[in-house]
Amino acid sequence: MTAIYRVRAGIEHIEPYVPGLTDDELKARYGLSEVVKLNANENALGPSPLALAAIQQELQVLHHYPDGASFLLRDEIARFHGVRPEQVLVGNGSDELIKLLAETFLEPEDEVVMPFPSFSQYAFGASVMRAKTRLVPLGPGFTYDVEALAAAVTERTKLVFCCSPNNPTGTVMTQAEAEWLLAQLPEHVVLVIDAAYNDYSRNPKRVMGERLLHDPRVVILHTFSKLYGLAGLRVGYGLAHAELWSFVNRVREPFNVNRLAQRAAAAALQDEAHRQASQELALRSKRFYLEVCQALGLEAPEPEGNFILVRTGDGRATAQAMMARGVMVRTNFAGLDEYVRITFGTDRENELCAEALRAVVGR
Repeated sequence: MTAIYRVRAGIEHIEPYVPGLTDDELKARYGLSEVVKLNANENALGPSPLALAAIQQELQVLHHYPDGASFLLRDEIARFHGVRPEQVLVGNGSDELIKLLAETFLEPEDEVVMPFPSFSQYAFGASVMRAKTRLVPLGPGFTYDVEALAAAVTERTKLVFCCSPNNPTGTVMTQAEAEWLLAQLPEHVVLVIDAAYNDYSRNPKRVMGERLLHDPRVVILHTFSKLYGLAGLRVGYGLAHAELWSFVNRVREPFNVNRLAQRAAAAALQDEAHRQASQELALRSKRFYLEVCQALGLEAPEPEGNFILVRTGDGRATAQAMMARGVMVRTNFAGLDEYVRITFGTDRENELCAEALRAVVGR
């Protein structure tokens, strides 16, 4: 018997997420004993010791459901950012919050405006709701073209997504650009600024989303997966007006963030030493890779996150050749066939990556 599934219209047009090779798969394929994993923008230092201690303590109560409202974590986040707890929404990674915003605001034929290239999940959320995505190319040097973004907004636009520092280019939107763009948007349009990598940036002109929260049309997304090294626990959060979250909470699952994630994230916010060490490693890695690229004659926009986008001519070939040498980097970004994205690792991992890069594209 052949099943005839009556799936929701539009599902067939959504491409499922395809993860990269795991460490074990790469070792088996190329006969490697060691793999340097620099393809997922993870924190090479791992999580805070305070977070690990909180996880260990929480293991004793895993038979209890998590706090459905994440009260403790929301209180910690609110204190950290100087906002009220009701302005905080916690999610199963910021990916969930992106999808929740789409489910809350979008209907079929509505529009989402976003830069290109940028994080794919913005378009995914729109596709799930059968909304349209209007892609606005970044400007020279992968800078933001806020005039083009504003011009792309129509009566059907509900959400504008901006990632700063942008993934995968590593470039930032400035505070002045964000304020100008917000002033141009109609009152029905919500501006979502994804600040997943903002804590890595030292650019004094970069957008600081908290300064925009006086406007009820602004959402600022953050994550514990990057700077805080908790990618495996999947916990992120958003800052916005309480009324906006009151609508989003209507489509949120009641226990969307597990106990371990909530406690670990709350503890991680208390560890200033780990935060500073992570920022210092990123700054040191940034300088290292810019020097390597300059020596090899490779183009790379100055990165403001914990990764660098490098133009090698053929991103797929470069990535495959580096994988054969035990170094995993990321490629296959839409519109960036000539590039690879390299996550910053430890000093030793960075040296191994540079060695592989020189072997593959050295000139």
